[in-house]
Amino acid sequence: MKTYAVIVAGGIGRRMGANKPKQFLKLARRPILARTLEVFEKCDAVDAVVVVAPRGYVKLVQAMIVKRYGFAKVKRVVMGGRRRQDSVWAGLQAVKGPCDVVAIHDGVRPLITCDVIEKSVLVAHNFGAALVAVPVTSTIKNISGDGFVRNTPERRMLMAAQTPQSFNYNLIMNAYKEAMKQDFRGTDDSQIAEHAGARVVIVPGMAENIKITTETDLVLAEMLFDRLYKKKNKA
Repeated sequence: MKTYAVIVAGGIGRRMGANKPKQFLKLARRPILARTLEVFEKCDAVDAVVVVAPRGYVKLVQAMIVKRYGFAKVKRVVMGGRRRQDSVWAGLQAVKGPCDVVAIHDGVRPLITCDVIEKSVLVAHNFGAALVAVPVTSTIKNISGDGFVRNTPERRMLMAAQTPQSFNYNLIMNAYKEAMKQDFRGTDDSQIAEHAGARVVIVPGMAENIKITTETDLVLAEMLFDRLYKKKNKA
């Protein structure tokens, strides 16, 4: 089984309020994107990696991250699009050669573990589509356009989506083509697959697998990284 990972780091990250895209900010003295790639580089379930970079940053990623930190699995760095969906599509098209499963992961989720990646890839291989997710712990309200509560969904039936989201390569390519044909916009890759009729299997995620979007997220990630690093060294 040949598995690619598409690491989506094509956004600018305006909510962070930094002078550079958030994936290049430091986490434990290395760029966040480098910390994310470290996990996939060490994971035996992944054979090759495509990185999607923001417009104008492709050469920087190649030189300052891929080459500098020796990420041998990274085969291509390509430019992303205006929306995440466009960036993922660019990454999927950059996959060359045989590919059975593709794991799509946010470049700013550096605290993912190899164990979760492996489970995601295996489920996708067996069932076609896998979504890493965690139970929702807050009460969720469904509201109307004028700000009134319509109803309260049963919390035990709700999950918060994370990444990686892994798929049979042909399945997700066809799903993206169908979405483009219909001008359908999804908020994640699972929704694109669902729209095309795929049944997506949940893979238990981890609370630490946060997406670094704000300054508060980065502070939390530093603490979580330190804790996970210490735990790994004790093992």
